[in-house]
Amino acid sequence: MTKQFSHKLLLIALSISVSGCAVFQPKDKKASAQTAAKSESKDKNGIKPYDKVITKEAKSDKGLFTIHKVEDNYFYEIPDSLFNREMLMVTRIAQTAAGIGFGGGKQNEQVLRWEKKDKSVLLRVVSHDVYAADSLPIHEAVVNSNFEPILYSFEIEALHKDSLSNSTVIKVTDLFNKDVQALGFPERSRKNYKITRLDESRSYIDTIRSYPENIEVRHVKTYNSSEPPSNSSTASISVKMSNSMILLPKVPMERRYYDERVGWFTTGQVDYGLEAQKSETVRYLDRWRLEVKDEDLEKFKNGELVEPKKQIVYYIDRATPKQWIPFIKEGIEDWQVAFEAAGFKNAIIAKDPPTKEEDPDWSPEDARYSVVRYLASPIPNANGPHVSDPRSGEILESDINWYHNVMTLLRNWFFVQTAAINPEAQGVAFKDEVMGRLIRFVSSHEVGHTLGLPHNMGSSVAYSVEDLRDPEFTKKYGTAPSIMDYARFNYIAQPEDGDVALMPEVGPYDKYAIMWGYKPLLEKKGVEEKPILDQWILEKADDPIYRFGAQQRGVIDPTSQTEDLGDDAVLASQYGIKNLKRIIPNLIEWTAEDGKDYDDLETMYGQVLGQYNRYMGHVAANIGGVKKFTKTYDQDGAVYFHVTADKQKVAMKFLQDELFSTPEWLIDQDIFNKIEFDGNVERLRGTQERTLNNLLDFGRMARLIENSEINGREAYGLLDMMSELRNGVWSELRKGGEISTYRRNLQRAYINRMDYLMTQEQQNSRFSRGTSVDVAQSDIRPVVRGELVTLQRNIRNAVGRSNDQLTRYHLMDALERIDLILNPIAKG
Repeated sequence: MTKQFSHKLLLIALSISVSGCAVFQPKDKKASAQTAAKSESKDKNGIKPYDKVITKEAKSDKGLFTIHKVEDNYFYEIPDSLFNREMLMVTRIAQTAAGIGFGGGKQNEQVLRWEKKDKSVLLRVVSHDVYAADSLPIHEAVVNSNFEPILYSFEIEALHKDSLSNSTVIKVTDLFNKDVQALGFPERSRKNYKITRLDESRSYIDTIRSYPENIEVRHVKTYNSSEPPSNSSTASISVKMSNSMILLPKVPMERRYYDERVGWFTTGQVDYGLEAQKSETVRYLDRWRLEVKDEDLEKFKNGELVEPKKQIVYYIDRATPKQWIPFIKEGIEDWQVAFEAAGFKNAIIAKDPPTKEEDPDWSPEDARYSVVRYLASPIPNANGPHVSDPRSGEILESDINWYHNVMTLLRNWFFVQTAAINPEAQGVAFKDEVMGRLIRFVSSHEVGHTLGLPHNMGSSVAYSVEDLRDPEFTKKYGTAPSIMDYARFNYIAQPEDGDVALMPEVGPYDKYAIMWGYKPLLEKKGVEEKPILDQWILEKADDPIYRFGAQQRGVIDPTSQTEDLGDDAVLASQYGIKNLKRIIPNLIEWTAEDGKDYDDLETMYGQVLGQYNRYMGHVAANIGGVKKFTKTYDQDGAVYFHVTADKQKVAMKFLQDELFSTPEWLIDQDIFNKIEFDGNVERLRGTQERTLNNLLDFGRMARLIENSEINGREAYGLLDMMSELRNGVWSELRKGGEISTYRRNLQRAYINRMDYLMTQEQQNSRFSRGTSVDVAQSDIRPVVRGELVTLQRNIRNAVGRSNDQLTRYHLMDALERIDLILNPIAKG
């Protein structure tokens, strides 16, 4: 190639190159800009840059996750270190309309796990219902049968990297705006109110707040409903739901295993890894993590009281009226003496929350704080729920819900149970110090629940009835060994008894139970503790003060009832009725206030009637009753005992004398003419019918039949009860006298119930636990038929002897009713 030719080629090449720059450069710039914009909007995985998602306008809240609000959308920024950590989600009703539960009512509880997978984040539901240690071969089978369902899936919106940590951003708006049932209204409520669907146009996120250990979400849900319990014109239900998501500890607390002989709230698992030749459910205590400080180990071993590493601290809601704060605090710290039995001092304390000036970020929703929440609600109640780690039972936090109108409940109970002997209760507006003492009592009871203790309804029978009239005894021991019983106030004490104690305190059973559940066994863990725990139980096994009696839905064990006192229901109720008879003549005076109507008089008369009904129930439970004393194989004797025949006969006589023979003392026309224009006859009929139906219960009758089969002539059997009941309810047939209105009503109620027994089957539900019986295959109907035939004969003999026309009409009607029961086909 010549030099000249080479030069020409170079010029041509340069020309082409320059031309290329001149002609194509603008187009290349545009393409480059589009490519850059595309690259800026999403990376190769389709994920946007962080600052394009979390813009400068975002409102951010740092905590467990960082919460960002951008316009109407909410984003979670999840640290990568928290993926696959287990978190507990507790769903509650925060605010509700009338008839739909109450604020604070728990609706669901589940363990969640956030998991990053490819371009998504999955929210999985974790189950701890089944278990096997990961060191065992069967662990793999347990994992395979316990697949974690996906509650929700999120696209990854952005990734964030800084010098401290990496995090992942997802949009969670739809998680709370859509109908995710696990976070909203449960299925049972949807069925009750015939809910069809969520109305998204009337549903929204209220707040999302992040704290160091939890995230709190409040969202309003509006559901279309064909049967709303209130505001029916809207054809809908609106509720504000609360979702608390709490980070569970990395290392679960050591479990302490449950024993039925000591009452405790528990968590359970089916453990496939035990040596037993079957799967077994193991239960372990719900309790706070109380541990001895390393520097105090020797002191503790030497029997000295030590402060725990971390105290149980309760804060009092800022909304609490100032005059009640000291009493609520006292109720909390009443439990210090119980923890001393477990080796700790100052284990539980009450504090005021910091003021807004001291700590503007302090919130009762922060899971680091347990709070007595004061709620402006008409509900006359208080409750003490807690949140526990399902892996270990460790209580993580607890908020006691204190409803304003609990004071009304306390006033009513204290009035009706103590006014006969207690001048401080003889009115409807108590002094602050009196109401404060009652508030302290309730505070202490509810705190007991948050410590892990359920109701111990078997406690109150440990003391004799006569001891509860003794000032020295009651001042020393209170009115029951446990404040966790429903042994409210001392209705047994009589005016002549002097200065008796009126209510229980944290008692010997409570101290024993806290010791058993919380005292550290430093050298033992888990199942290794069992021999020592068993020994503690056996040391107290023969002392009724330390017996636990579970709360019953349907009362079978008469020694484990609510609202009772003392070891003899008949004697206790007789004393109680004497006091009610003292209250009735004073009701008008004790509820009087110039310029006020008679609403309080009506309320307090209803309270008297309600208390009287409780006495009837306490006594009736002995008939066909079976007592339970929980034991293990290393203890002698039976677990179940039928109530003795003598005690059942005394109970039946009491009911005949105090209820079925018209209680004239309850019929006070001076009261009735101030509170109603009619209804007193029907009210007493309903009172008698309630106990009559309670006696003539399928389950009770079946237990009486079985008692006769087991104990023969020594038993109080079904025939005994039925004949005594008939003779008492229809006693006028022998005398031939006039039958009053009240007695005629009672006798018709008796016939109606006999009709029910002949024609209906036993109704069982998940809310009732009692004796199951196949009525058609039992002796119940033959016995009922025999009683009706006998009654029919007795009535025929009595009709002609009566001189009272209404009585004769009543008996003739009774004959016709009985004939319809005995011969339904012929009459049909």
